[in-house]
Amino acid sequence: MAIALQRVNDEIVRCRACPRLVAWREEVAWRKVARHRDREYWGRPVPGHGDPAAPILVLGLAPGAHGANRTGRVFTGDRSGDFLYAALHRAGLASQASSTSRDDGLLLRGVYISLAVRCAPPGNAPSPDEIVRCARFIDDERRALRAVRAVLALGAIAWRASLDHLARRGVPLPRPRPAFAHGALAEFASAAPPLFGSYHVSQQNTQTGKLTPAMFDEVLHRVMRAAGITRE
Repeated sequence: MAIALQRVNDEIVRCRACPRLVAWREEVAWRKVARHRDREYWGRPVPGHGDPAAPILVLGLAPGAHGANRTGRVFTGDRSGDFLYAALHRAGLASQASSTSRDDGLLLRGVYISLAVRCAPPGNAPSPDEIVRCARFIDDERRALRAVRAVLALGAIAWRASLDHLARRGVPLPRPRPAFAHGALAEFASAAPPLFGSYHVSQQNTQTGKLTPAMFDEVLHRVMRAAGITRE
Protein backbone atom coordinates (compact mmCIF):
# COMPACT_ATOMS: atom_id res chain seq x y z
CA MET A 1 0.00 0.00 0.00
CA ALA A 2 2.72 2.49 0.99
CA ILE A 3 4.83 1.56 -2.05
CA ALA A 4 1.90 2.08 -4.45
CA LEU A 5 1.17 5.44 -2.83
CA GLN A 6 4.80 6.53 -3.14
CA ARG A 7 4.70 5.73 -6.86
CA VAL A 8 1.64 7.96 -7.24
CA ASN A 9 3.33 10.76 -5.31
CA ASP A 10 6.45 10.48 -7.46
CA GLU A 11 4.29 10.92 -10.57
CA ILE A 12 2.51 13.90 -9.05
CA VAL A 13 5.77 15.73 -8.31
CA ARG A 14 6.98 15.25 -11.90
CA CYS A 15 3.77 16.53 -13.54
CA ARG A 16 3.90 19.50 -15.95
CA ALA A 17 0.54 18.95 -17.66
CA CYS A 18 -0.94 22.43 -17.05
CA PRO A 19 1.19 25.24 -18.55
CA ARG A 20 -0.60 28.03 -16.67
CA LEU A 21 -0.14 26.31 -13.30
CA VAL A 22 3.48 25.38 -14.00
CA ALA A 23 4.27 28.99 -14.88
CA TRP A 24 2.48 30.37 -11.82
CA ARG A 25 3.88 27.95 -9.23
CA GLU A 26 7.41 28.57 -10.50
CA GLU A 27 6.97 32.35 -10.65
CA VAL A 28 5.73 32.38 -7.04
CA ALA A 29 8.69 30.23 -5.99
CA TRP A 30 11.09 32.60 -7.70
CA ARG A 31 9.57 35.92 -6.59
CA LYS A 32 8.61 34.74 -3.07
CA VAL A 33 7.15 37.18 -0.54
CA ALA A 34 9.09 39.33 1.87
CA ARG A 35 8.32 37.23 4.95
CA HIS A 36 9.75 34.13 3.23
CA ARG A 37 12.49 35.72 1.15
CA ASP A 38 15.17 33.61 2.85
CA ARG A 39 13.32 30.31 2.35
CA GLU A 40 13.72 27.92 -0.53
CA TYR A 41 10.35 27.27 -2.18
CA TRP A 42 9.20 23.83 -3.30
CA GLY A 43 7.58 25.23 -6.48
CA ARG A 44 6.34 21.86 -7.76
CA PRO A 45 3.12 19.82 -7.58
CA VAL A 46 2.31 18.85 -4.00
CA PRO A 47 1.59 15.18 -3.20
CA GLY A 48 -0.69 13.95 -0.44
CA HIS A 49 0.49 13.28 3.08
CA GLY A 50 -0.52 11.01 5.92
CA ASP A 51 -1.22 7.46 6.95
CA PRO A 52 -1.17 5.03 3.97
CA ALA A 53 -3.60 2.76 5.87
CA ALA A 54 -5.92 5.62 6.78
CA PRO A 55 -9.69 5.03 7.02
CA ILE A 56 -10.25 8.79 6.50
CA LEU A 57 -9.36 10.78 3.39
CA VAL A 58 -9.48 14.58 3.61
CA LEU A 59 -9.56 16.24 0.19
CA GLY A 60 -8.77 19.93 -0.14
CA LEU A 61 -8.63 22.29 -3.11
CA ALA A 62 -5.05 23.17 -4.07
CA PRO A 63 -1.70 24.18 -2.53
CA GLY A 64 -1.44 27.64 -1.05
CA ALA A 65 0.95 29.82 -3.03
CA HIS A 66 3.12 30.55 0.02
CA GLY A 67 2.03 27.54 2.06
CA ALA A 68 2.31 24.11 0.45
CA ASN A 69 3.85 25.56 -2.71
CA ARG A 70 6.65 26.79 -0.43
CA THR A 71 6.97 23.86 1.97
CA GLY A 72 6.11 20.96 -0.34
CA ARG A 73 3.62 19.41 2.09
CA VAL A 74 -0.12 19.75 1.86
CA PHE A 75 -1.70 22.36 4.17
CA THR A 76 1.70 23.20 5.64
CA GLY A 77 3.02 26.66 6.37
CA ASP A 78 -0.12 28.79 6.15
CA ARG A 79 -3.26 29.74 8.09
CA SER A 80 -5.38 27.05 6.44
CA GLY A 81 -3.00 24.42 7.70
CA ASP A 82 -2.90 26.00 11.14
CA PHE A 83 -6.67 25.54 11.40
CA LEU A 84 -6.78 22.04 9.90
CA TYR A 85 -3.92 20.48 11.86
CA ALA A 86 -5.11 22.01 15.13
CA ALA A 87 -8.47 20.29 14.55
CA LEU A 88 -6.83 16.97 13.66
CA HIS A 89 -4.71 17.22 16.79
CA ARG A 90 -7.77 17.86 18.96
CA ALA A 91 -9.36 14.78 17.42
CA GLY A 92 -6.32 12.60 18.10
CA LEU A 93 -5.46 12.21 14.42
CA ALA A 94 -2.29 14.34 14.38
CA SER A 95 0.74 14.14 16.66
CA GLN A 96 0.99 17.93 16.93
CA ALA A 97 -1.25 20.95 16.44
CA SER A 98 0.83 22.76 13.82
CA SER A 99 2.56 22.01 10.55
CA THR A 100 5.40 24.27 9.52
CA SER A 101 7.68 22.21 7.27
CA ARG A 102 8.15 18.76 5.74
CA ASP A 103 10.60 17.81 8.49
CA ASP A 104 8.78 19.19 11.56
CA GLY A 105 8.02 15.71 12.92
CA LEU A 106 4.26 15.78 12.28
CA LEU A 107 2.66 12.32 12.12
CA LEU A 108 -0.91 11.60 11.06
CA ARG A 109 -2.80 8.59 12.37
CA GLY A 110 -5.87 7.30 10.59
CA VAL A 111 -6.07 10.16 8.09
CA TYR A 112 -4.57 10.97 4.70
CA ILE A 113 -4.76 14.50 3.27
CA SER A 114 -4.79 15.23 -0.43
CA LEU A 115 -5.87 17.82 -3.00
CA ALA A 116 -8.13 18.07 -6.02
CA VAL A 117 -5.47 20.16 -7.81
CA ARG A 118 -1.77 19.63 -7.08
CA CYS A 119 -0.31 22.97 -8.17
CA ALA A 120 -0.95 26.40 -6.68
CA PRO A 121 -3.40 28.21 -9.01
CA PRO A 122 -3.54 31.98 -9.55
CA GLY A 123 -6.17 33.46 -7.26
CA ASN A 124 -6.79 30.01 -5.74
CA ALA A 125 -8.99 29.34 -8.76
CA PRO A 126 -8.05 26.38 -10.99
CA SER A 127 -9.81 26.22 -14.33
CA PRO A 128 -12.20 23.36 -15.14
CA ASP A 129 -9.73 21.78 -17.55
CA GLU A 130 -6.94 21.94 -14.95
CA ILE A 131 -9.17 20.13 -12.47
CA VAL A 132 -9.88 17.47 -15.09
CA ARG A 133 -6.20 16.98 -15.91
CA CYS A 134 -5.42 16.47 -12.21
CA ALA A 135 -8.25 13.97 -11.73
CA ARG A 136 -6.15 10.97 -12.70
CA PHE A 137 -4.07 11.47 -9.58
CA ILE A 138 -7.17 11.22 -7.41
CA ASP A 139 -8.03 7.94 -9.16
CA ASP A 140 -4.52 6.55 -8.70
CA GLU A 141 -4.36 7.69 -5.11
CA ARG A 142 -7.71 6.16 -4.22
CA ARG A 143 -6.60 2.82 -5.66
CA ALA A 144 -3.57 2.94 -3.38
CA LEU A 145 -5.57 4.06 -0.32
CA ARG A 146 -7.49 0.83 0.02
CA ALA A 147 -8.55 1.28 3.67
CA VAL A 148 -10.56 4.50 3.21
CA ARG A 149 -13.99 4.27 4.86
CA ALA A 150 -15.02 7.95 4.85
CA VAL A 151 -14.11 11.01 2.77
CA LEU A 152 -14.21 14.63 3.91
CA ALA A 153 -14.30 17.20 1.11
CA LEU A 154 -13.19 20.71 2.00
CA GLY A 155 -15.20 23.01 -0.23
CA ALA A 156 -17.32 22.65 -3.35
CA ILE A 157 -14.49 21.87 -5.78
CA ALA A 158 -13.22 18.98 -3.66
CA TRP A 159 -16.83 17.77 -3.27
CA ARG A 160 -17.36 17.74 -7.03
CA ALA A 161 -13.95 16.11 -7.60
CA SER A 162 -14.91 13.32 -5.18
CA LEU A 163 -18.23 12.69 -6.95
CA ASP A 164 -16.52 12.78 -10.36
CA HIS A 165 -14.03 10.17 -9.12
CA LEU A 166 -16.88 7.87 -8.11
CA ALA A 167 -18.58 8.36 -11.47
CA ARG A 168 -15.38 7.38 -13.28
CA ARG A 169 -15.28 4.25 -11.14
CA GLY A 170 -18.80 3.38 -12.23
CA VAL A 171 -20.38 4.01 -8.82
CA PRO A 172 -24.09 4.89 -9.28
CA LEU A 173 -24.65 8.42 -7.98
CA PRO A 174 -27.96 9.72 -6.61
CA ARG A 175 -29.99 11.87 -9.00
CA PRO A 176 -29.83 14.78 -8.79
CA ARG A 177 -26.23 14.75 -7.70
CA PRO A 178 -25.77 15.54 -4.01
CA ALA A 179 -25.18 19.27 -3.52
CA PHE A 180 -22.30 20.61 -1.50
CA ALA A 181 -23.00 22.26 1.83
CA HIS A 182 -21.27 22.46 5.15
CA GLY A 183 -22.25 19.30 6.99
CA ALA A 184 -23.55 17.63 3.83
CA LEU A 185 -23.50 13.83 3.63
CA ALA A 186 -23.72 11.76 0.45
CA GLU A 187 -24.16 8.00 0.76
CA PHE A 188 -24.04 5.50 -2.06
CA ALA A 189 -25.74 2.21 -2.79
CA SER A 190 -22.42 0.55 -3.60
CA ALA A 191 -19.51 -0.10 -1.25
CA ALA A 192 -18.13 3.40 -1.86
CA PRO A 193 -17.37 5.26 1.39
CA PRO A 194 -19.70 8.08 2.44
CA LEU A 195 -18.76 11.61 1.44
CA PHE A 196 -18.96 14.44 3.97
CA GLY A 197 -18.70 18.14 3.21
CA SER A 198 -17.20 21.04 5.13
CA TYR A 199 -16.51 24.62 4.26
CA HIS A 200 -12.89 24.95 3.23
CA VAL A 201 -10.46 25.77 6.03
CA SER A 202 -9.27 28.86 4.15
CA GLN A 203 -8.32 31.98 6.06
CA GLN A 204 -11.20 33.76 4.34
CA ASN A 205 -13.68 31.34 5.93
CA THR A 206 -12.07 30.95 9.34
CA GLN A 207 -11.31 34.61 10.01
CA THR A 208 -14.81 35.74 9.06
CA GLY A 209 -16.46 33.12 11.27
CA LYS A 210 -18.06 31.30 8.35
CA LEU A 211 -16.19 28.24 9.62
CA THR A 212 -15.43 27.97 13.33
CA PRO A 213 -13.41 25.30 15.16
CA ALA A 214 -16.62 23.98 16.74
CA MET A 215 -18.31 23.68 13.34
CA PHE A 216 -15.37 21.81 11.87
CA ASP A 217 -14.97 19.55 14.91
CA GLU A 218 -18.60 18.49 14.66
CA VAL A 219 -18.22 17.40 11.04
CA LEU A 220 -14.86 15.74 11.70
CA HIS A 221 -16.30 13.69 14.55
CA ARG A 222 -19.09 12.49 12.26
CA VAL A 223 -16.47 11.46 9.71
CA MET A 224 -14.53 9.60 12.39
CA ARG A 225 -17.61 7.69 13.50
CA ALA A 226 -18.32 6.69 9.90
CA ALA A 227 -14.72 5.52 9.55
CA GLY A 228 -14.91 3.47 12.76
CA ILE A 229 -12.50 5.65 14.72
CA THR A 230 -13.32 6.11 18.39
CA ARG A 231 -12.15 9.29 20.08
CA GLU A 232 -9.71 8.69 22.90
